[in-house]
Amino acid sequence: MDPITTVPFARTSRHKPRRWPLALRFIKGAIHGAIVLPVVLHAAFAALIVALDHNVKDLGLPPSIVFRHQTSYNRFWDGQNHLTVIITSVRNLTRSFLANSHRFPLADRVETDRIIRILIAILYATKNHLRAGWGPAIIPDTAINPSTGDATSTPEYSDLLPRGLYGCDDRGLGLVLQLTFFVEQYIKKGTDSGWFHAPQASQMQVQLNNMVDAYGKMETIRLTSVPVAHLIHQKQVLALFGGVLPFALVDQMDYWAIPVVMLVMFTLYGIDAIASRLEDPFGYDRADIKMDFIVEDIRSEISVLLEEWKKAGEPGYEMFVGRRQGAGAGGRGRIDHANHANGAS
Repeated sequence: MDPITTVPFARTSRHKPRRWPLALRFIKGAIHGAIVLPVVLHAAFAALIVALDHNVKDLGLPPSIVFRHQTSYNRFWDGQNHLTVIITSVRNLTRSFLANSHRFPLADRVETDRIIRILIAILYATKNHLRAGWGPAIIPDTAINPSTGDATSTPEYSDLLPRGLYGCDDRGLGLVLQLTFFVEQYIKKGTDSGWFHAPQASQMQVQLNNMVDAYGKMETIRLTSVPVAHLIHQKQVLALFGGVLPFALVDQMDYWAIPVVMLVMFTLYGIDAIASRLEDPFGYDRADIKMDFIVEDIRSEISVLLEEWKKAGEPGYEMFVGRRQGAGAGGRGRIDHANHANGAS
């Protein structure tokens, strides 16, 4: 396959300028459709109060609105940071495995090629685990379509998993943790074979532990919902605030209280709607973490490292430099894609 010209994070980065300023966007990515009804109802209620011309004084902003927005964004931010920890661990392990194995015999290089593909598969498995829920194994040709009952395929990483691998999702074991066992076994084999010295293997183990730790924290964000008592109270306080606000404004503003109530409630209901979207940041919503693009960009990055590492198996060839002057063309050949470790399970 011919290489595709690209740049780092080509999929994650924005490719086209925004045609409209964000302040003028009301459809794509906006929450106006979800809040227009309560805002209009509060405006109608404000019109009623203005007509009755009641007189009530000061009213403060409900602090629970700000609290929920802040905690929801923390979930989004923490989810992004934990994903970065997993990506960093995959990068560090890939660099260490490849840098220490480019002069291995062919059989050991095949094993290294296999484990690098498993590291990439961990990224896909993390993304799918946080989105798809639990039940049938998310493995190519073994996952079950809940609508038809037929076996499905997962082509995005079908070439990355060891041949013959079976999932244990239906027994409570996630694919991410399952794949980390292959990485652990490779580190152990490398230590026993003298590929890595003990302190180096210890650092690799730290990277693997950091990956599992971040994966667990992302699970916590995914599984820990906002307590229902808090949600009920939040909605009730917001409705009460909108109901009392016209009484506080009508004496001083008269009919101007109607648009002011609309603006205030638009702001508060907007904050509440944004918070509800940010509470689970791993889905497919436009406001969620761009996990699909991030994972594809990292796969492209590691694939380049893998291709350069394969070339470095040839005598006189150095990664990112090419063939040195005076180096012969004979010797060990490259590992072709067809010889990757799927057949070495």
